[in-house]
Amino acid sequence: MPKTEYVIEPGKQELTSIVVLDAPRELVFKAYTDPELFAKWWGPSRYENKVLKYDSRSGGEWHVIQKGADGAEFEFRGVNHEVVAPERICQTFEYLGVPGHVALQTATFEAVGNKTKIVAQVVFQSVMDRDGMVASGMRDGADESMERLADLLETLKSGK
Repeated sequence: MPKTEYVIEPGKQELTSIVVLDAPRELVFKAYTDPELFAKWWGPSRYENKVLKYDSRSGGEWHVIQKGADGAEFEFRGVNHEVVAPERICQTFEYLGVPGHVALQTATFEAVGNKTKIVAQVVFQSVMDRDGMVASGMRDGADESMERLADLLETLKSGK
């Protein structure tokens, strides 16, 4: 399973995550930008993703609801400010349970042989917003997402 490294410096509004996935950059980028694939890996497995909107072009919007078996729903949305295939996605991220707290994430996809290094920098509106996201269990959810993505990429690579 992939091991994600996090850079979370005290007193800063940002965090950075770095992970290397065992799949070609084009395939990883596709998993990020294809709504059907995205719904299969994003977030903890205890939630089902319902994609309401997913326009992966620059200027396109996205809107996803995660629903748990207990009926709990968590809604997220954002705007893709820049999508450069297969190199970079710059987008906003807002959890609608706490509306108005918008983060800006820039993810870069670097080919490392047949693997892909993803570096995601997320800039929050305040240190308090960043610390709140970290305290909410963000790392566990992100780690599980990357594990699910790695599994999906293996399936896609094998053609199953």
